[in-house]
Amino acid sequence: MRNITILWADDEIDMLKPHILFLEEKGYTVIPVHSGDDAIDVVNNQLIDLIFLDENMPGRSGLETLTIIKSINPEIPVVMITKSEEEDIMDQAIGSKIADYLIKPVNPNQILLSIKKNIDTKRLVTLKTTSDYQSEFARIGMQINEARSFEDWVEIYKKLVFWELELDRSSDEGMKEVLLLQKNDANNGFSRYIKSVYAGWFANPEDRPELSPSLFKDRVFPLVDKGEKVFFILIDNLRYDQWKMMYPLISEFYNIDQEDLYCSILPTATQYARNAIFAGLMPLEIDKLHPDLWVADEEDERKNMHEEELLRKQLQRAGKNYKVAYDKIINQKSGKKLTENFKNLLSNDLVMVVYNFVDMLSHARTDMEMIRELANDEAAYRSVTLSWFNHSQLLELLQQLAAQDVKVIITTDHGTIRVANAVKVVGDRKTSSNLRYKLGRNLNFNPKEVFEIRNPASVHLPSSNVSSTYIFAANNDYLVYPNNYNYYVNFYRNTFQHGGISMEEMLIPFIVLSPKK
Repeated sequence: MRNITILWADDEIDMLKPHILFLEEKGYTVIPVHSGDDAIDVVNNQLIDLIFLDENMPGRSGLETLTIIKSINPEIPVVMITKSEEEDIMDQAIGSKIADYLIKPVNPNQILLSIKKNIDTKRLVTLKTTSDYQSEFARIGMQINEARSFEDWVEIYKKLVFWELELDRSSDEGMKEVLLLQKNDANNGFSRYIKSVYAGWFANPEDRPELSPSLFKDRVFPLVDKGEKVFFILIDNLRYDQWKMMYPLISEFYNIDQEDLYCSILPTATQYARNAIFAGLMPLEIDKLHPDLWVADEEDERKNMHEEELLRKQLQRAGKNYKVAYDKIINQKSGKKLTENFKNLLSNDLVMVVYNFVDMLSHARTDMEMIRELANDEAAYRSVTLSWFNHSQLLELLQQLAAQDVKVIITTDHGTIRVANAVKVVGDRKTSSNLRYKLGRNLNFNPKEVFEIRNPASVHLPSSNVSSTYIFAANNDYLVYPNNYNYYVNFYRNTFQHGGISMEEMLIPFIVLSPKK
């Protein structure tokens, strides 16, 4: 660790020699000066990590010195030390963005604690987080090996996301790599689990977890039937880790009534999973009952243009006479219009709002080099999502709704995963283009590398031909054709994709919020 240099400015600095020796014995370098002007000279000429600044010095006062130091380097943490406890002096110091405030006489332990809070925090957090994850590593490994149920995998995924977010605050790159390897191991296990149980979930529905088509019937309609006004907000592509990043901003206004992970159907793509949510049906049933509202993979038409119609069909089948509103937010203009008119929505029993930003971010990251640079790894991808949310009309809408007597649901249709490993697939011209799943005839692939569904109807998926087959990529694989293979392998590696089997894509958040009173 680089040696920490502390500047200490006090007109009685000679009397503080025991404190300085104490810090030097702890390994810190201390530069003592007698005045504010001397402190400014030092800051102008060398690298300083922390400043202890006496407020009451002859000549230039501590507050005056603080203002000049902040103009030179606003990032240096400054700890103000004074004999005075007058409130206006404290207010001025805090308003000048001091890092800490100590009242004389100070003792060595107070000084040391202030240093650790302002300089050593990240290192100490790194050490503790690393130590805690090392202790948990073996237990998570055992859970992965012993997982047998959907609930087991939910618990594993929640733990891995917890440690991802904890290690985001750490500088231990080695431990982050260990976590990534453990997550890959978990995703391999999860993929094997899905391959072994997915078809059985449809043969024996009582054994399956909550899936996309039953979300409204099981989770939303009961709230409306109890007389609650419900705002159902679907953020496309929202992963559980992204939700956990967003929640601190929401927690100021809302309590969590329910925080669950439900299971997206396969393919984990908007055309299938989101349409299944709004229709309350599996894709095969949508195609059969509402052929005019289902768009096949090989068709060029947009695949999610009929969500409102599908929802109204579901309400009609369920005998629900709710007053309903639907809106889709695809840009800032439509988001602003929604927040401006939100009071008009309060006359409805159920309001659905679809936000497409996160989905657009994942696609833009694939297509635009600048976005790739901004979101170059998982932590950066989370950070960009948080930055969007913090400045979005969605947060403004949630703040407005917090003053109303409503229930707010935040959920998604599927997640997304950063792909890294190319898998070669051969198909004809009509084979679907998604990188995480393929639908087509005469697909040529290594059966050990994908999950194949030869009979789509058995898992309630439509197919345009009796010989059509679905295949799904697992973990962080992506499916690439042999034509111009190396170019596409390099172009799509480390992009965020969806459609296949992974915890990130299939284990997705369903959150019910109540405004704080």
